[in-house]
Amino acid sequence: MIFLYRIISSFLYPLLVVLIFLRKYLDKEHIKRYKEKIFISSFNVNRKLNTELIWFHAASVGELKSILPIINQLEKDKNNFEYLITTTTLSSSKIAENQIKDFKNIHHRFFPLDVSFLIKAFLVKWQPKVLFLVDSEIWPNLILLCKQKKIPVALINARITAKSFNRWMFFPKTAKQIFNSFQLCLTSNQETKTFLNKLNVKNVHYCGNIKLIDNINIGKITGLNEKLLKNSKFWLAASTHDGEESFCLKTHILLKKKISNVITVIAPRHIDRVEEIKKLCGKLNLDTQILDKADNILPDKEIILINSFNSLLEFYKYSKSVFIGKSLLKRFKNKGGQNPIEAAKLGCKIYHGPFVYNFEEIYEILKNNNISQEIINPENFSKDLFNDFNNFEKNFEKSSNLLNDLGSQTLEMTIKNINRFLKDESIKT
Repeated sequence: MIFLYRIISSFLYPLLVVLIFLRKYLDKEHIKRYKEKIFISSFNVNRKLNTELIWFHAASVGELKSILPIINQLEKDKNNFEYLITTTTLSSSKIAENQIKDFKNIHHRFFPLDVSFLIKAFLVKWQPKVLFLVDSEIWPNLILLCKQKKIPVALINARITAKSFNRWMFFPKTAKQIFNSFQLCLTSNQETKTFLNKLNVKNVHYCGNIKLIDNINIGKITGLNEKLLKNSKFWLAASTHDGEESFCLKTHILLKKKISNVITVIAPRHIDRVEEIKKLCGKLNLDTQILDKADNILPDKEIILINSFNSLLEFYKYSKSVFIGKSLLKRFKNKGGQNPIEAAKLGCKIYHGPFVYNFEEIYEILKNNNISQEIINPENFSKDLFNDFNNFEKNFEKSSNLLNDLGSQTLEMTIKNINRFLKDESIKT
């Protein structure tokens, strides 16, 4: 199967190059750096001499943000490392450009296509000491070529769903060949640990979800619209996907019958959809503003569509109630759920649909502490929001302390295992 994968991936390479160029013209790829994914000449290698390079590969925004505290802790431990972070999405690159500028020894690049000749060249040019894959970033060519070149590979915050495990079991020999190439696996939940044990993977430890690690300093959260948000009645729908905005707008219309000046803020997961959502608002005669990073919220607007990255903390800070998307529609049954942790740490009441597979354990913690609640229809949801406006008081300390304590435990166990792994001179591929 691996041989077939390599043939297919190489055969598809020209088509994927065309696809990347097409995505670039559709503004779905970085306008300048998109070639990092497809051409060796664009890898833009910039290494320091006499330092060992630690490579973290994370898919998108959430994974990127979760590894920065780990790198920060590794630096506190006086490790003389240089770091490479690779991601795949446009949104993650924008977050990276903003958040790693304070680090002198971190590089961000786009992850090249998992085609043998590209991966070989990337490994030769960057020369990593070790590779950490985050979450469920399982790339066969990358993993097996690292093994061939004796570059140790670890999987951190590992997450394997029942659905993905069953898929791997269609090719059990291939699955064992790939997963047994990992020399350390730190899992985000107990289910994943069970699956990895079934694959006879060695050195597996349950540490918890690393997305709990990042502590939020509420005093440093500022923005242009602070005063308005502090004094307005608004609620936030965050990380929404196609189909969920109509639910939120129906909720807004019902809520408006009770609170005439209510504001609904919608932050779609993919901001290139804001014009599409605005058209939907127009059909419902809702006065709407697309809010860019440097914009003030205009008076008398009832729907605000966030059109910028990394803007949610200001809204979480002042919102009592937050709906977290990718959870309402049946198509999300086995892949639903966006990250509710930041909103919960800032004292918000969290609402979500029935499909939260990706964050089941986190939502179970929130539910047991009366921080989250499942919703089904706009009628009941509008009633819940109305009650929140009148009765709910944000309790930043309660939710923040709860999740920060869990995050501290996760960080401690994760760093302990990573340091042991990095210092283990006996590791052989």
